Amino acid sequence: MGIVAKQTSLNLLIIGIAFAIGGLNTLVFYPLFLSADEYGLVVFLLATSNLLMPLIGFGVHQTIIRFFSAYNTKEEQQRFMSSVILLPLFIALIVGGIGVLFFHSISIALSIQNPVIANYTWVIFVVAVATAYFEVFYAWARVQLQSVAGNVLKEIFPRLYLFLLLMALYFFDLSFHDFVVALVSGYYLRLLLMIVLANRCYPIRIRLHFPSNLPSILTYSLTILLAGSAGSLIIDIDKFMIPQLEEIKQTAFYAVAIFAATLVEVPARAMWQILNPLVATAVNENNTKEVKNLYRRSALNLVIVSGWFFLLINLNSEALFSLLPNEGYQKATFVVLYISIAKLITMIFGCGGAIISNSSFYQISLVFSVVMAFGVSILNMVWIPLYGIDGAALATLVVVGLSIAVKIMYLQFKIKAHPLSWNLLKALVSVGILYTLFQYIDWTLSPIIQIILTSAMVSGLYFLIVAQFKLSDDLLRLVKRIGK
Repeated sequence: MGIVAKQTSLNLLIIGIAFAIGGLNTLVFYPLFLSADEYGLVVFLLATSNLLMPLIGFGVHQTIIRFFSAYNTKEEQQRFMSSVILLPLFIALIVGGIGVLFFHSISIALSIQNPVIANYTWVIFVVAVATAYFEVFYAWARVQLQSVAGNVLKEIFPRLYLFLLLMALYFFDLSFHDFVVALVSGYYLRLLLMIVLANRCYPIRIRLHFPSNLPSILTYSLTILLAGSAGSLIIDIDKFMIPQLEEIKQTAFYAVAIFAATLVEVPARAMWQILNPLVATAVNENNTKEVKNLYRRSALNLVIVSGWFFLLINLNSEALFSLLPNEGYQKATFVVLYISIAKLITMIFGCGGAIISNSSFYQISLVFSVVMAFGVSILNMVWIPLYGIDGAALATLVVVGLSIAVKIMYLQFKIKAHPLSWNLLKALVSVGILYTLFQYIDWTLSPIIQIILTSAMVSGLYFLIVAQFKLSDDLLRLVKRIGK
C-alpha cells in the first residue's frame, strides 16, 4: 500500500485545497454575487450536462483503466489507446447533430417550470463534451499511476477558475451571460491542459489499427456507458428534477447543502484515483488475496476518516448556514444530514465498486445502477412535491443504503469477501455516540466561535478513540510518518 498511501496523501491534500476553495465559492461568493435564481440555473445546467456526459464519453475512461494493464506489448497498448480515444468523438457528433435538429423542442421541454433555462440549453452539450474528454485523458494518465497532476486539474482548477470568475463578476460588473460563457470556456481550457499532461505520461499517437479484442472492448464500454448513465442519474437527477417541480432557486439551496455533505467522501475521492488502477491490475493478475486485502483495508480507512468529516459537517451545519444571507439556505440542514449519512454508508463498501467494474462480472454494475436510478427517480417524483428538497435527499439516502447492502452481499457471494470488521463497527459506533452527545450541547456563542470550538472538541475526542483502540494500523503509520 506504499504507493497508495503516498499518492492518496497527495490527492487528499489536493482535494482538501479544492474543497476549501469550493467552500468559499459555494457557501460565500455564489450566494453573495448571484441571485438564488441565477445560482440555481448554473447548478441545473452543470448537473444536466453531467447526465449527458456518460453517453458522450461511452465509458472510455473506465475502459482504459480496465484493459490497459492486460496488454503485454507497447504495440498492443498503442492500438488499444488509439481506438478508444476516437469513440467519444463519434458519439459527440451524433448527439450534437440530434441536438441541433431538435434544439427548440428540447429547450421548451426543459423550461416549462422555469423559462430562463431556454436561453442556456446549449451549455448542457458543450460542457458534457469537454467533461467527457477530460475524463478520457485523465484515465490515460492514471493507468501510468500518475494521478496527482490530473487530480489538480480535476479538483483545484475548476474551483479556482470559478473563484476568479466570481471575483470578475463582482469587481468588473461582468454580466451573467458573460459569466456563463466564461465558465464554459474554462472547461475547455482544463481539457487542453489535461491533454498536454496525458501526452507527457504516455505519448498520444492516433493509428487506425484496432486491437484484436475490439468486440470485448466495445461490449465493456457499452456496459459502462449504461451503468455510468444510470450512475449519473443517481447523482444529479435530483438537481435536474427540482427545477421541474419547484422554483429554480430551491436548486441553489439544495446545491449548498449537497456540497457540505459531499465533504464526507473527500477521502474516498483521494484514494479512488490510485486504488482503481491497482484493483484493475490485481484482477488482471488473478491476485485474489490482494483484491480482498484492498477491499477490507480501504473500507476501514475510509470509514474512519469519513466519519470524522461527517461529525465536523453535521455538528456545524446549522451554525454555518446561519451566516448565509438567504433564509432558504438555513432550511437545508436535513439535506446535509441525509446525504452525508448516504456518503458514510458508501464508504463501508470501500473499493468494492472498483472490484466489480474491473472484474469479469462487471455487467452487474449496470443492473445495480439502473435499479438505483429507477428507484431514486420514482422516490423523487413522490417525495419532492411532498417534502421539497428534503424529500430529494431522503430518496438518495434510502436508495444508496439499500444498494450498498445488496452490493456487499453480492461480492460476498462472488469472491467470498466482505469489507466488515470489528474495528469498522467500532468506528461507526464512535461516530454515532459523538454525534448524539454533541447534539445536546446548547451553544449561546456566535456561529463562528461555535464552529471552532465544536470542531476542536469533537476532533480531539475522535482521534483519541481511534488511537486508543488502534482502529487502523495504516492510519497510525501514516500519522507517524507525517510527524517525523
